[in-house]
Amino acid sequence: MDFTTLINVLLWLLLGWFVYSRFAPVKGVKNVKADELKTLITNNSKKLLVDVREPSEYRNGYIPGAINIPLSQLKGRIKDIPTDKDIFLYCQSGMRSKQASRILSKKGFPNVTNLQGGILAWNGRLTK
Repeated sequence: MDFTTLINVLLWLLLGWFVYSRFAPVKGVKNVKADELKTLITNNSKKLLVDVREPSEYRNGYIPGAINIPLSQLKGRIKDIPTDKDIFLYCQSGMRSKQASRILSKKGFPNVTNLQGGILAWNGRLTK
């Protein structure tokens, strides 16, 4: 195997690892579709619904009852999230909330759920 082939193989492996790490499920985090999320949050008095989008995105419309803790501020605002609640996260498409799920899971939050597809998948009412 020549040097160029070796570099190409390594680059493909690195790309594969990167893609996998972005799309692989987060251990200890439940991923749900919009209809299931509606059911889970409807009669849950122990819920905390967190929109991890930036404030300007949040102001354009959010799921009723959600608080805004942007992913960019999450690590500094961990203390604002109670560990005894069921945490439901969402963003625009599901990628940032997945990152937020990973952060909370690593910090020891036991009940974290991520909305697959984010608010784009939500077909319910939004608050502005």
